[in-house]
Amino acid sequence: MTGFGRKRGWIFAGVSAAALIGVMCTAPATAQGVNLSGVEVRGNQRIDSATVLTYAGLTPGQPVSAGELNAAYQRMVGSGLFEDVDLDVSGSRVIITVDEYPTINQISIEGNRRINDEALQELINSQPRRVYSPTTAENDARELTNAYRQAGRLEAVVVPKIIPRSQNRVDLVFEVSESRVVEIERIGFVGNRSYSDRRLRQVLETKQAGLFRALIRSDTFIEDRIQFDRQLLTDFYRSRGFVDFEVLSVAPEFSRERNAFFLTFNVQEGQRYHIGNISVSSEVPGLDPTAYRNILRIKAGQTYSPARIEDSVSRMERKALQDGLDFIRVDPRVTRNDRNQQLDFNFVLTRGERIFVERIDIEGNATTQDRVIRRQFDVVEGDPFNPREIRESAERIRALGYFSDAQVDAREGTQPDRVIVDVDVEEQPTGSLTFGVNYSVDDGPGLAIGLSERNFLGRGQLLNLSIAAGVDNADTALTFSDPALLGRDLRGTVDLYYRTSNNFSSDFDTRELGLVPSLEFPISENGRLELRYRLSQDEIKDVDFGYPDDSNDIGDNGSSAIIQREEGDRITSAVGYTYTYDTRRVGLDPNTGFQFRFSQDFAGLGGDNKYVKTTALLGAETKVWNEEIGLTAQLQGGSLNFIDGNSRVIDRFRAGNIRGFSRNGIGPRDLTATNEDALGGNYMAALSLEADFPIGLPEEYGFRGGVFFDAGSVWGLDDTAGTGGEVDDSFHLRTVVGASLFWTTPIGPLRFDFTKALDKEDYDDERTFDLTVSTRF
Repeated sequence: MTGFGRKRGWIFAGVSAAALIGVMCTAPATAQGVNLSGVEVRGNQRIDSATVLTYAGLTPGQPVSAGELNAAYQRMVGSGLFEDVDLDVSGSRVIITVDEYPTINQISIEGNRRINDEALQELINSQPRRVYSPTTAENDARELTNAYRQAGRLEAVVVPKIIPRSQNRVDLVFEVSESRVVEIERIGFVGNRSYSDRRLRQVLETKQAGLFRALIRSDTFIEDRIQFDRQLLTDFYRSRGFVDFEVLSVAPEFSRERNAFFLTFNVQEGQRYHIGNISVSSEVPGLDPTAYRNILRIKAGQTYSPARIEDSVSRMERKALQDGLDFIRVDPRVTRNDRNQQLDFNFVLTRGERIFVERIDIEGNATTQDRVIRRQFDVVEGDPFNPREIRESAERIRALGYFSDAQVDAREGTQPDRVIVDVDVEEQPTGSLTFGVNYSVDDGPGLAIGLSERNFLGRGQLLNLSIAAGVDNADTALTFSDPALLGRDLRGTVDLYYRTSNNFSSDFDTRELGLVPSLEFPISENGRLELRYRLSQDEIKDVDFGYPDDSNDIGDNGSSAIIQREEGDRITSAVGYTYTYDTRRVGLDPNTGFQFRFSQDFAGLGGDNKYVKTTALLGAETKVWNEEIGLTAQLQGGSLNFIDGNSRVIDRFRAGNIRGFSRNGIGPRDLTATNEDALGGNYMAALSLEADFPIGLPEEYGFRGGVFFDAGSVWGLDDTAGTGGEVDDSFHLRTVVGASLFWTTPIGPLRFDFTKALDKEDYDDERTFDLTVSTRF
C-alpha cells in the first residue's frame, strides 16, 4: 500500500517525494493509469463523504495516474477544510483519510485596554460557527497589530491562540500586548530659510508631544500621516510663491531609549516668485478675449499662488457657460523669468473635447440621501463634462463633514463622448451629545448640555439643542437649519430660545422667549444677505423698588427709577436683515482677511415696541514677520432709535465689546439709586487693535502672547426723568491697554486678559482680569 499524505504543520505545497516514489515503484500501473474500483472516505465527522469526493474529483471506474492523485490531494488541501489529508492507494482502491479543522465556538480578545473590543472585532475576518483557518487567524492578528501601530503603539504584539472544546470546536483568542505609545518628541526641519521651524510645525498634522500628551493623538508616530504632512508642506510653500519647493526626505529616528521619535523634514525652498505680465488670448474663432480679461482678479506683482490661477481659470470658464459657450477651456500658459523671479501668464481660451456627462453614480451612502450629494455638483446628466467642475464638486462633498472618505472619479461611458462620474463615499457619525462645565467671570460656573445632528435624517439638515445653566442664568435654544432649502443655495433656519437671567444687575431679572425664522442666500461672490423675522416676549421682573426709611433720613430707593418704569413684559415683532461681505471665504490670500457686516431690525409690525436698531462691524486680519505675528483690527458701532416710547435696559447696548470692564461696567449709570444700576445706552462704538505672537515656549504647549488696545463708549438714553439729574448719558471715551495669554487646549482655545484702563469714569466697573474662550470676529 502506498499513500499521499500531509501531516500537521506541513507547508501547503504538495505530495511528499517519498509518497510519489512509492507509487511509482510499488504500483507502476498507476503511472500509466489504472481503473479505480472504488474510493473510500474516512475520518470525516462534520463534512459528508460526497463533499469530500467532490473536492477530490476521483471517479470510480475511471483511470487514475500519480499526477491525478497529486492534483486531488492539492484540491483537498486547498479547500481549507482539512487539517490533515492522507491518500492511500491499495490495489485499485483509494482510501482518503481526513482530519477536519475544528469550527470556531467563540472569538475573544484579551489584554486590550486602549482600543475597545468593538473597534477590534470589526477588523477580524474569522467568525464563530465557521471553520477555523490558521492563515485567516494570522491575518487577523496582523490587522489588529496594524490598528495599534496606527494608534502609535509600534511595539504592540497580537498572538492568536486556540482553546480546544468538545465536538471538534475551539475558542479563538487573540492575546494582545499593547505596549506604550511611541510619541514624537521633536519635529525639525533642514533647509528652511524663509519660515521658522515653529511656523512650519503649525502647518503639519503631526504634532510634538506636549503638556496634553495623554489626550492628544496627533503626537504619535503614524507613517501614513507623514505622507499627508509632506503634501501640507508643499501646499503651504506653493501658495506663498515657492514654485520649486520640494520635500527631499523625511527621516524618522528612534531615541536612544527607543521610546520616542525624532522627525526631520529635509526641504528645498527655492525662490519666491511673483506674478508678472498677464494676458488673455483666444484660439476659438470669433471669441473676443477682452471681456474675459476684465473679470480677472489676479494682478501683476502679487505673490504667485496656485489658488489665484485656479480662481482665474474658473472665472473665465464660468463666464463662457454664462455666455452660452460650451466646451470652452482655459489653458494657463506660463513663461518663467528666473532673473526677475516672475511668472508671466497667458490664459488661452481653447475649444475642449465634446464630452458629456452620461450619469452620476453614488455608492456608499446608507443614510445620506442621494440629493444631498448631487446638489454639490454644478452639472447634471447631459451637461458638458468639465474636469475642473468635478474636482470642485469633490471638494464640496468632502467639506460637508458627513463622510470619512469621499472619492469622485470619471470613467468612460457607453460611448466615447460620454463619461460616468462615480461617487464613492464612506459615512461617519454626524451626531454628538456633549456635556460640559463652563465658567464666566460675570456669571460664575455653569453646566452645558448639547445634542446635535448635522445630517438630520440623511437630508443634510442641522438640528441642535443646547441647554446651559449657571448660578444666575439659564439659556435653552433649539435650532433647525436647512442649507439647501427648495434645492437652492438658500439656507433656511428656525431658532427657538428661552433665556432667564439677572446678569444685567443683581437687583432685577429678565426673561426672554423668542422665535426667529430666517433665510440666507448669496448676492455676490463674497456677499451674503440674511432676512429674518423675530417674535419675542421680553420681560423685566423682580425689580428692587426699595423701602421707606422710618428714621426720616434718605430712604432706600433700590433700583433706578428708570428701571422701575421699565418693569413688565413687551411683545416685539420685528423684521430685519444682515449683509455680510467676507473675503476670508475665498482663500486666495492665505494671510489676509477682511469682513464687513451691516445689520438692521425694524420693530413695529404689531407688538409693543417700535424701533430701528442698526449695527455695523468692519474687521481685518493679517500676518506679518514671516507669519509669526498676527494683527487684527476691528471697528464696530450701533444705534437704537425708538419711534414710539422709550427703550428699555433689556434692549440697549452694553460694554461687552470693550475689554477691561464688566459687562455693564460703562455707560449711563444712575448714581442716585442705591443699587447704582448700569442702564446701558442707545448708542455704542468700539475700536479694537490686537497683535498675537510667540512667547518663546515650545509651540506644542499651545501658548502664545498678545497685546491689545481698546477704545469706545456706550451712551444715550431716551428718558432720564425722576433720577435727580445724576444720570450722565453723554459720550465719554474709555481706553484700555492689555496683555493676553492664549492657550490652545483639548477643551478649546482659552485666553487670559490682563487689562489697565487709561481713560474711564469714576463710576465705571473696571475688571483687570478676564478668562474667556478665544474667538475671532
